[in-house]
Amino acid sequence: QVQLVESGGGLVQPGGSLRLSCRASGSAFSLYAVGWYRQAPRKARELVATLTNSGNTNYADSVKGRFTISRDNTKRTLYLQMNSLKPEDTAVYYCNAQRRMAYWGQGTQVTVSP
Repeated sequence: QVQLVESGGGLVQPGGSLRLSCRASGSAFSLYAVGWYRQAPRKARELVATLTNSGNTNYADSVKGRFTISRDNTKRTLYLQMNSLKPEDTAVYYCNAQRRMAYWGQGTQVTVSP
């Protein structure tokens, strides 16, 4: 079983940057496919970026070229570097890890506003 704890959210001005972190408990983190999702008010949760255990990435079109997903297996930590942030990036961001089951963090709020 895996427990995920996100951090790094906050309030940032348009054009700014944030880095989200997601620390995993448990073992075998390197075997999990991981990802970031987000949910804005009154909208469904959507994929932001995913990263397989072999290093393949996938990004939503809306964040390509601005966001970068990465992981440090020695620290059991997943990251999301977010640059050139826009007001429409405002959402609760969730990290996800899956292998035989899907695990979710509790979410961290990102607000992009002047």
